[in-house]
Amino acid sequence: MTSPWSPREHCGLFGVYGLPHAAQAIYRGLFALQHRGQEGAGIAVSNGTTIRFYKELGLVSEVFSPKKLQELPGSAGIGHVRYSTTGSNRLENVQPIVVECVDGLWAVAHNGNLTNAALLRRQYQESGAIFQTGTDSEVLVHLLADPLFRLRPRRIARALNELAGAYAFLLLTPFSIMAARDPFGFRPLSIGRLGEAWIVASETCALAQIGADRIRDLEPGELITVNDRGLSSERFADPPVNGTTCCVFELVYFARPDSRIFGCNVHAVRVAYGARLAREHPVAADLVIPIPDSGNSAALGYSRESGIPLDCGFIRNHYIGRTFIMPQQEDRTEGVDLKLSVLADTVRGKRLVVVDDSIVRGTTARRRVSRLREAGAREVHVRVASPPCRFPCFYGVDFPTREELIAGANEVEDIRAFIGADSLGYLSLNGLFEPVGGGGFCAACFTGDYPAPTGGPMAKDQLEFRWEGAAS
Repeated sequence: MTSPWSPREHCGLFGVYGLPHAAQAIYRGLFALQHRGQEGAGIAVSNGTTIRFYKELGLVSEVFSPKKLQELPGSAGIGHVRYSTTGSNRLENVQPIVVECVDGLWAVAHNGNLTNAALLRRQYQESGAIFQTGTDSEVLVHLLADPLFRLRPRRIARALNELAGAYAFLLLTPFSIMAARDPFGFRPLSIGRLGEAWIVASETCALAQIGADRIRDLEPGELITVNDRGLSSERFADPPVNGTTCCVFELVYFARPDSRIFGCNVHAVRVAYGARLAREHPVAADLVIPIPDSGNSAALGYSRESGIPLDCGFIRNHYIGRTFIMPQQEDRTEGVDLKLSVLADTVRGKRLVVVDDSIVRGTTARRRVSRLREAGAREVHVRVASPPCRFPCFYGVDFPTREELIAGANEVEDIRAFIGADSLGYLSLNGLFEPVGGGGFCAACFTGDYPAPTGGPMAKDQLEFRWEGAAS
């Protein structure tokens, strides 16, 4: 049974300016970011006069055929892969959102979660505005069209200043692309170059996918504009008094190991997590096995530090998506059954250290421990490359209410008993921050220390409840 507050995650962004056949490049970039969202994909492209777009439910490779890409001519554009942070899994909510305002066409793509979206939406609806989607992202469109901001200097910066929460935005007009990152820096966004073209992407693995060089990360509170005059930058908000708070769970789980985000090499950080785990929670064992794929780097670190050989205990079916970011609990459970197969000949009779990135609800870990025992494992010792997830996230990560988090009301020994492991060890908070230089990161899901207003729990379909209820 799922919670009335359905879990959330975030999405992937990719934009280009000054590259012939932009749609093909965006397609490749989105393909590299597919791990960030599997519900839908979209591309909007400008040819200097108008904006054409196509979006659909499904994976990038399912949504875009060569013919569809050829129907999107232009040298500038933005793309999006979606996992629903707000708004249910329906075509109307797939991004980019493309609208026509009094001053022309706009396309908007968003990664994150706006904690004041419901308030702003209600204010605009009471003044007569009509919303077409159930996403929090559409709020920015109405801010951009509002005469209060449209007729004043630094219009986009002023509109962005009205938003609260975690966000990275890409915006497209017929003549430019723009990118912005929230003042706290929750979500990653990087700038790259490919020849004379400018590229913006959620992760550097997408820059590498098209052969672009990483220039730098977009700064928290920064807005960049790229047009035929080049790239210009302005700060739309000052950093928070207590400093930026990048989402540390990007490094724990979401980002691809070959990405560099928040100034960190993701693979190297995860290897360091595994090594620290081996020092904090040693155990006598025959093999270290990872939960693929996000546990691979940490397992390597554990093996190197402990001297216990690394081997494959699970084989992943790569045609099954990431179960953690599937939108409903029943989807996740079925996905786990199909996703991993146990190598019985490897684990039979062995004492195993099983390394995973996190335990959220506990049901997946319990199932995997059970399958290892059924395959003949002699002992199963679980090691987790992050602290216990005790608190929900309001900034766009797929953590449900605290009642659904197994560590929300249970101690480590209770969790060990539930999942059926012989022992269970979590990475300490000190171990979490050591490889990333200490401060500057949000770890609210582990500590309950929220750096920005949360806005309170919000159902995934809360912003479109009335509209869906009236639909036939």
